[in-house]
Amino acid sequence: MADKITAEKLFNTLVETMAAEKPKSVSFFEEEKSSSVSSQFNRLFGRQKPLHNLLGGGKSADVLLWRNKKISASVLTAATAIWVLFEWLNYNFLTLLCFALVLGMLAQKPAKVPRFVLPEDYFVNIATAIGAEVNRGLRVLQDVACGGNLKQFLLVVFSLWAGAVIGSWCNFLTVIYVGFVAAHTLPVLYERYEDQVDNFVYKVLGEMRNNYRKLDAGLLSKIPKGKLKGKKFE
Repeated sequence: MADKITAEKLFNTLVETMAAEKPKSVSFFEEEKSSSVSSQFNRLFGRQKPLHNLLGGGKSADVLLWRNKKISASVLTAATAIWVLFEWLNYNFLTLLCFALVLGMLAQKPAKVPRFVLPEDYFVNIATAIGAEVNRGLRVLQDVACGGNLKQFLLVVFSLWAGAVIGSWCNFLTVIYVGFVAAHTLPVLYERYEDQVDNFVYKVLGEMRNNYRKLDAGLLSKIPKGKLKGKKFE
């Protein structure tokens, strides 16, 4: 009996991580009245803040949510061009860099142009930002590992396992590009169809929970379980 309860609790923790509270069904006449209330409480991960704030609320969030369509489209087009050059046309970074330098030298040779110098603080800021993000990621992993929150721990382990499986299907550049495209498409689609996505996810999680209970009642509960006997010390 203890093993059965533990298995069911582990499954419930995975389900409750995605859904903080299951939405209640309402009648046709009450649907319009309760839509504003349900839109505030029945959200994935139990969030209450707008999606723009969860993404940082700055210029990066504006780009991800396509607040300025020209900038977002330009960023996505540049990423696609880089992926096509390296993945489809089989260019490597050194070859592309040399070609770009040669074209730059040829363009500047006939005329007198000002010196193109990048500020040193620019590279320092990039290195500082990358180091800060790496340290923050390591702190998050350490907090999850040592915090004692089983739901967060299982969610992080599942995410890392999914990343390892996806990484075995394609190379690192393709994984980065797919994540980049997903970051520039999924948030804006979710913001537009927020209610429909949330309701669909809750229905899927409810079906998963019901199917697991049926499987547990029909098959798993009939599997004989051994009893562990330990020595008693006085």
